[in-house]
Amino acid sequence: MNQNIQVKGEFFHVEKSLTFWMIFAPVFVIFFVASVSASLIGMQWRTFLPGAENSKGLIEGVNSAVYTLMSYII
Repeated sequence: MNQNIQVKGEFFHVEKSLTFWMIFAPVFVIFFVASVSASLIGMQWRTFLPGAENSKGLIEGVNSAVYTLMSYII
């Protein structure tokens, strides 16, 4: 009995290329730092990030903003 088990995490996809991760990681860090900084001083950070308007959490909002930006770049 041969079963192919594929494990896919929410944030880690093996099929993505190295170039994708070289763009995604720095942009994610920049957006994350900007979002945390804005949250600490009481600003509404979701309005500044594209695609993050309807997100419920900080990580989810930053992740959707990065993917929105990446869709314009790639």
